[in-house]
Amino acid sequence: MLALKVGDHVNTDMIVPGRYLAILDPEELAKHVLESLDMPARIRPGDVLIAGHNFGCGSSREHAPIALKAAGISAVLAESFARIFFRNAINVGLPVIVCPGISRLPDGCEIEVVGRVVRAAGLELPFVPLSAEVQEILDAGGLVEMVRRRLA
Repeated sequence: MLALKVGDHVNTDMIVPGRYLAILDPEELAKHVLESLDMPARIRPGDVLIAGHNFGCGSSREHAPIALKAAGISAVLAESFARIFFRNAINVGLPVIVCPGISRLPDGCEIEVVGRVVRAAGLELPFVPLSAEVQEILDAGGLVEMVRRRLA
């Protein structure tokens, strides 16, 4: 997996600009994800987004994690997340991991998440794994899908 790096305080309007919020198709939203950072052309399916502090701050729009997931981002690893973004990401099935030190990694490096460790650029960065409940939601593909399966 390739690590695409963004900085601190990347807000939801940077992830998906407000002018695109009327778009309901995730694939169309994905075309505009992080466009102010020139990212759409760089993202390949399976890439990992690495960020600094307070990733996803700003409004509570679900469009942001939906667009990241639809663009092919397999996970977001950050020093810290805005609380509402973190929960929205889990709800739509986008893995988000708090990993101290992750912002030290260089842009474009190969990255591997193994157990409770991120390996990249000669570093091994431990992280606290997600709870069993959160992992269950992610494994189902999101909260709605988990509820559908339980009701079936």
